Amino acid sequence: MQRIEFVYFDAGGGHRAAATALEMSVRSHNLSWDVHLLNFQEQLDSLDILKKYAGIRIQDFYNLMLRRGWTLGSTQLMKVLQTAIRAWHRPVVRALEEYWREAQADMVVSFIPHFNRALGESCVNALPGRPYVTVLTDIADYPPHFWIERPSVGAAQHFICGSERAAVQARMMGHPAERIFRASGMILHPRFYEPPVADRAAERVRLGLHPDLPTAVVLFGGYGSEAMLEIAERLNRSQLELQLILICGRNEKLANELRARFSNGASGDGVSGAQSAGADAKPASRIRCYVEGFTSKVNYYMQLADFFIGKPGPGSISEALAMHLPVIVECNAWTLPQERYNAEWVLEQEVGIVLRSFGEIESAVAQLLAFNTLARYRSNAAAMNNRAVFEIPAMLDEILARSRAAARQPTPSQNAEPGARAVASGEWRVTS
Repeated sequence: MQRIEFVYFDAGGGHRAAATALEMSVRSHNLSWDVHLLNFQEQLDSLDILKKYAGIRIQDFYNLMLRRGWTLGSTQLMKVLQTAIRAWHRPVVRALEEYWREAQADMVVSFIPHFNRALGESCVNALPGRPYVTVLTDIADYPPHFWIERPSVGAAQHFICGSERAAVQARMMGHPAERIFRASGMILHPRFYEPPVADRAAERVRLGLHPDLPTAVVLFGGYGSEAMLEIAERLNRSQLELQLILICGRNEKLANELRARFSNGASGDGVSGAQSAGADAKPASRIRCYVEGFTSKVNYYMQLADFFIGKPGPGSISEALAMHLPVIVECNAWTLPQERYNAEWVLEQEVGIVLRSFGEIESAVAQLLAFNTLARYRSNAAAMNNRAVFEIPAMLDEILARSRAAARQPTPSQNAEPGARAVASGEWRVTS
C-alpha cells in the first residue's frame, strides 16, 4: 500500500473540495493507495504569525475578508503575504521535513498556492526520489510565486493543469513537458456527473418556482455575498421575466434577509405559503426566489437553472459549465487577482458575460436571454466535457510508475566524485 499525501488548506473552499473530490475518485479507481489528507494550516499553526499576535489564523482572516467583501487592494495584500512567506521559508521547510520523515509518503500532492517552493524543497530533502505534484485549482497561475515556481536543481516537480494557459505558463517557467499533465478542466465533486433530475419542471414547482420561466442560480461561494441582495433587488425592479435560486452558503444572516425581502415563500427552510398554494400563487415580490443556505446539493439546484450569476471563482464557474449553464460574472478592482484571468477565459470560451459591476445585471440578463444567445452559450458549455476528477488518478499513477522506474536505474559509478554521486542519487539538501 503506497501512502499519498494530499495537502490542502481552508483559505477559500476550493482547495479542500478538490482534494476530497480527488480522494473519492482514487477510491473508485481501486488503486492500492492510502491517501492521507493533510491540512497545511494545522501542520504549521505554530509558525502562523497572525494567530500568534492577533489570535486568528491566516486562513480564517482570508475567509473573513471574502465574507465581508474586503477585497479591494488584495493585490497589495498578496505581496505582503508573499514577503512574510519568504521570511519564514526556512522554518516552514524544517517543519515540513520533520513531518515527511515521519510520514514517509510515496508521493506528495499539493492543492495549495504560495507554498509550493517550501513543499517542494522539503520533499527533496526528506523524501529524495519521491515525486512531488502540484494540482492547480485555479484556471491559470498568477505569477510570481503563486502556483508555479522556477525549477530547482534535483526537485522533480510535476504539474497537473486544467487549462492550456496554465500548461504554457509551466513550460515558460522552464519545467520540462514530460512533467506537465493537461487535465480537461478543474476538479469537480463526482456528484456533478450524476444523472440529471427526471422532471425539471416538477422540481421547480416543488420549490415554489414557475415550471417554465428562465431561472438563474446565484452563488458566491461558501459564505455568500451582500452583492446577492443588490442582484435580487435590481432584477425584481426590472421588467425581465425570470426567477432566482439564491444559495447563501453558511451566511444565515444573508439568507434570512433575502427570505424577508423576497417572501414568496420559496426557501430552503421548509414548506411555504407559495408552495402550499401551488406554482401559480402570487408572490409578495415581483419575481419568485428560492433561498437556500449551506447545501451539498449545488449540482441539483444548478440542474434546475438556465444560467449562473456569481463571482469568477474557478470552482463555481466550472460547476456551472459542467451543468451547461452560461455564466454572468463580475471583474473589477474588487476581484481577487488570481481570479481575474477566469473572467478573460469566460469570454475566450464564449460561455458567458463579464460585467464591470453587478449594477449592470439587468442589461446582462436581457442580453443573455435575447435571441439565441442562451442556447449558443449552453452549447459551448456542453462541448467542454470536463472529466478532470476521473482523469487525474491515472496521471498520478503514471508519475508514481516513472518514479519507481527511475529508482531501478543503475547507480552512478563508484569511481565518480563523491559530490557527483550525491547529487545523482538525491543525497543532497536544498539550502537556499
